[in-house]
Amino acid sequence: MMNFFTILALAIAASATPIAIPETGDAVIATRQIVTDRTSLTENEFSSLIGGGCKEVIFVWARGSTEAGNMGSIIGQPLGDELRREYGRNLAIEGVDYAALLSTNYLPGGTDLVSELQMRGILEDINRKCPSAVIVCGGYSQGAAVNHRAIEDLSAAVKNQIAGVVTFGDTQARRDNQQIPNFPKNKLKIFCGGAIRDTVCDGNLAAAVLLPHLSYGSNAAEAGRFLIGKINAVRGAKA
Repeated sequence: MMNFFTILALAIAASATPIAIPETGDAVIATRQIVTDRTSLTENEFSSLIGGGCKEVIFVWARGSTEAGNMGSIIGQPLGDELRREYGRNLAIEGVDYAALLSTNYLPGGTDLVSELQMRGILEDINRKCPSAVIVCGGYSQGAAVNHRAIEDLSAAVKNQIAGVVTFGDTQARRDNQQIPNFPKNKLKIFCGGAIRDTVCDGNLAAAVLLPHLSYGSNAAEAGRFLIGKINAVRGAKA
C-alpha cells in the first residue's frame, strides 16, 4: 500500500502535467474570428496582395487629419471591424496613404490634389484589376473631402462599381449640398453628429476639436449596416 508521501508526490506530479483539451470546431472558429475581426491602424490588403487582393468586397477608407496609420482610430477601425465581421476573408481593406495635414483642410475642395489623386488612383486600380469586386468607400473629416474630390470625376464605370459611401464629420457636406457631385445620392450616407450637431459639416473647422466631431465610433454599426445593405443588394443582383 502506498504511504502518504508517495500519494502526495503523485498528486503534485499530476497537477504539474498539462492536460491537452482538444478545441472543438466552434472554439477554433471563434478564436479565428476574434483575430480576423480586428482592423489595424494601417491596412493595405488590396495594394499589397497579402491576405487581400481581388476579394469579393473591397473597402477603401480615408482617415481624418493627423490620425495614425491610414485608417485612424476614431471611426475607420470600428467601421472596418463591422465589415470584417460580415464578410471575413471575402473582404479586403485599403486605407488611403494621404498626408492628412491640417493645412490642406483650408484648400478649395477641402484637401490637396495629391491626396485626391491617391484615392482616385486606388479606385481606378481596383476597377482595372478586380472588375467583379464590390467597392465601398468612406472617410472622416478631411478624409470625407478626399472622397468627394476623388469620386466626383471618376469614369462612369468606376462609379458604377462603387456600391456605397459613408462620410463622417464631412467638411464638404454643406459645400456640396449634402452629396458627392456627379454621384448617386442614394449611394451616400453622411453622418454629422448625434443629439448635438457636428458643425464641421457646416464648414466650421474650429469645431473639429469638439466632442461631436470626435465621437463617430458610436455610428460604426449604423454605417456598417448601410454599406452591408448596399453590398448585398449588388451581390444579390449578380447571383
